[in-house]
Amino acid sequence: MIDVLVAGGGPAGLATAINAALAGMEAVVVEPRSGPVDKACGEGLMPTGAAALRSMGVLMAGRPFRGIRYLDGSHRAQAAFHDGLGIGVRRTVLHAALAERAEALGVSVVPGHVDGVSQETGSVLASVSGRPLRARWLVAADGLHSPIRAMLGLEPPPSRLRRYGLRRHYRTAPWTDFVEVHWAPGGEAYVTPVGDDLVGVAVLSSRRRAYDDHLSEFPDLLARLDCPAATPVRGAGPLLQRVRSRVAGRVLLVGDAAGYMDALTGEGLSLAVLSSQALVRSLRAGRPEAYEQAWRRISLRHRLLTAALLAARRHQGSARLVVPAAQRMPALFGAAVRALA
Repeated sequence: MIDVLVAGGGPAGLATAINAALAGMEAVVVEPRSGPVDKACGEGLMPTGAAALRSMGVLMAGRPFRGIRYLDGSHRAQAAFHDGLGIGVRRTVLHAALAERAEALGVSVVPGHVDGVSQETGSVLASVSGRPLRARWLVAADGLHSPIRAMLGLEPPPSRLRRYGLRRHYRTAPWTDFVEVHWAPGGEAYVTPVGDDLVGVAVLSSRRRAYDDHLSEFPDLLARLDCPAATPVRGAGPLLQRVRSRVAGRVLLVGDAAGYMDALTGEGLSLAVLSSQALVRSLRAGRPEAYEQAWRRISLRHRLLTAALLAARRHQGSARLVVPAAQRMPALFGAAVRALA
């Protein structure tokens, strides 16, 4: 019998499979798509996430960055990480590196979808595109709008707070070794260096409109981007996804499927990697219920800071004060950046 069946072969699913294989467990990934999959993503890994990937033997090309910079008109605040560098990496490059490492560890990939789940004593029976597969544990890593999460009834009523993300790349040399977060009345724009001649620009907003319309709110950034777009626009949302629990019997949720607040603090990839390690540790210890507490501990600082920034964002008056306040209190801003790193 399979030890860990992972539904979803994105970064969170592959990281879970790699950690399971490193722990001596048989891992099988179910994924309908072949090859590296590109999705809307900020593409920045905080130092802890980058270090976790290295400890798993995942090697990839990317562009290091040494901190976070907030900008709003003439106001700016920046803080460097104290312990290591982050890395900006194209999602397709990260996906390929994870897939290569998983294959080297003997992880099998089965094409298809998990379209049914039945839990039994000591095992889970999953229907994979109509074919039964039995495993000791099923891990749902099937994304922001997780079908398995919905199957299990783990979703509370949807929130009225709806934010969306759009991302495109530009063919230009990065002008800084910081991730930049530009603030405007309608939303934020994130600039992540992902290569020697490539930057990713993601915009977040509660307004649904064209990418270029969003970008027009950031004239200083727009002046920097007098260069060709290198990729099409990709989008995701609504971003806020609440979850009742990350453990339901022998089914565990990881990555975006485990719940998502917002991309404001840019921690999604790092949290997915760190959570996958905690999940596998819980299974190895025979205490799957411990994963819920571990997930809450790992994500606590992220959830608190993101909630505070979202609360400020809801009111234009307070939103305009975020970057000036960070500029006036550099020690506090630095502490927040180091906590997230």
